[in-house]
Formats: sequence, C-alpha cells, structure tokens
Amino acid sequence: MSAHWKQRPEGGGRFAFRLIAFVARRGGRVLARLTLYPIVAYFLAVRGPERRASRAYLRRVLDRRPGLLDIARHIHTFAATILDRLYLLGGRMQPFDIRVSGLEALERHLDRGQGLLLFGSHLGSFEALRVLSRQRPGLKLRVLLDRGHNPALTELLDTLDPQIASTVIDAGQDGPSIVLAIKQATDEGAIVALLVDRVGPGEPSVAVSFLGASAAFPSAPWLIAAALKVPVVLAFGLYRGGPRYDLIFEAFSDGVAIERPNRPAILAALIQRYAERLQLHTRSAPYNWFNFYDFWHADDDQALPVDADAAVRRGVAARRSGY
Repeated sequence: MSAHWKQRPEGGGRFAFRLIAFVARRGGRVLARLTLYPIVAYFLAVRGPERRASRAYLRRVLDRRPGLLDIARHIHTFAATILDRLYLLGGRMQPFDIRVSGLEALERHLDRGQGLLLFGSHLGSFEALRVLSRQRPGLKLRVLLDRGHNPALTELLDTLDPQIASTVIDAGQDGPSIVLAIKQATDEGAIVALLVDRVGPGEPSVAVSFLGASAAFPSAPWLIAAALKVPVVLAFGLYRGGPRYDLIFEAFSDGVAIERPNRPAILAALIQRYAERLQLHTRSAPYNWFNFYDFWHADDDQALPVDADAAVRRGVAARRSGY
C-alpha cells in the first residue's frame, strides 16, 4: 500500500471503457449504472492495494472501523462519478441536479477580466465544473492534466468533446512550458484548474495535518500562484448520490504572497489552511475521496526544499494532476 500512486496500473482498459460508454450512450444513465456493480466487485476481489487504502482512509474519516459495505460504497461512488463524466463531457446535463454555491468568488474576478487559479482535489468530481459553461457562456476554462496518466480513460474522454480536449494544458510537459502556458491563460482572463492534493514522484512537498495525521501536499502549485500573482479560488464538486452534485467555490486569496525570508513558514501555513478546508468537505462527503493509495505515507526525501525557486521548476516538471 506504500507504493506510489503513479505506479498503480489503470483499472480496466480500452475495451472495458468503450463498452461502458456504449451502454451509457445507448441505454441511458439508469441502465449504465448497472455496470458499476461488476466494477465494484472487480476492485473488491482483485485490487488489494486500493481496497486496503480505502479501508485505511475510511477508518480515519468515519472514526470507526469500516466494513466491506463501506469499502464497496466508496468504490461505487468513485465509479459513479467516472460514469457521469461521460455525460458531463458530452454536454448532456439533463440527467443532473447540480447545485452551485459561492459563485461570487469567481465572478468578481471574471467580471474584471482577471484570470485565476482554481484549486481542486481528488474529492468528488472536477467535471461538475462544466456546468459553468452553461451559466456563463464564453467562459475560458483550461485544465492542467497529465494526459499520460490513465491513457485509456483519457483517450475515451477526448473523443466525447474534442474541443474540451484542446483546452487541456498537458502536465507532462517540462516545467517552464507549463508555467508559461498557465501565465498565458490567466493573462487572457481564463480560469486555470488544477488538482493540488497529490504529490508526484520527486515533487517537493510540505507535510501538514490532515484527518488526524501528517500528510504531504505538493508545494509547487502555491509557489506558482505566488510567482504569477493571480487569485486562488478553491473548488469542490461533491457527489451526493443519484443525479445530485454540489459545486462549491470558496475564495482563498486575491494573490498569494510568499516572502523569501519566511517562505517555509508561510508556505506551510497556506497549505495547512487549504488542508483544513479540504478536511471539512471530506468529512461532509466521506465516500467522495478518490485517492486510492496510502495518502499518509511520508517518504524521507519529500521534505520542504530550502531553495523554493528550484522547487517551482522541479515541482511543476513533476506535476501530475491526473483525475
């Protein structure tokens, strides 16, 4: 369970994903959701590391010993959100009840033509953000995504809406190219969305308190925000069961400032503040946590680097914001 999340093989494959997509398109969401039960059974029977990681996480968030039904519900929730991505990326919003709160946190910047960073996590579904395109036509949204992670699923999702696929900033590029792409997008008044809860291989991190123990979070996104001097808004797309999603936005900072003399302390305080917001929403939707690996495992070489400028370069190069 201590193996890095990047080393875990992709569940299923091209045939399995395309079969589910075929059922989803031809049979509708109700019928397609029946395919989730074999997926849950597969993970329970075959994917031991993910099953053990689920149990370890649920013990923390539920404050009790989880049973097999808890683990099954956890995996089923994950599979349900993956299925719903087929509809959301295909522009089929009709089956869903997506309730948006905190939109003013975005609008006050967008109304001024100001770009911003939208920090999300592997809690719930980031695809619920697509509802914004209906509420605000002309919205520019770019997503930082490692296209090499989960390639079969990424390939399938790209076919659903090639236009959305073209807005992805590939996190597999070198660090300077990623930062330049983010800066260009925010200069044009776009929202750049990225997931900031997973530490990639060799990526600098800061350990803070999360769900009762120390956990490592990547430092590069916060250093990028400080370097570009753009606002940061948090986003949580929580799946509530059935067709219901809660899309929550929270203003975090009008501009992250990290002075060089106090960088380690300021950075730790920023990430701890973020972890507290993430923890609050995690407890409100405990089965929405989709980090199926030992999140609290701390490698000895993942300490906060002294050279924070080098951390930006190395961290962005290592950034793997896969879904």
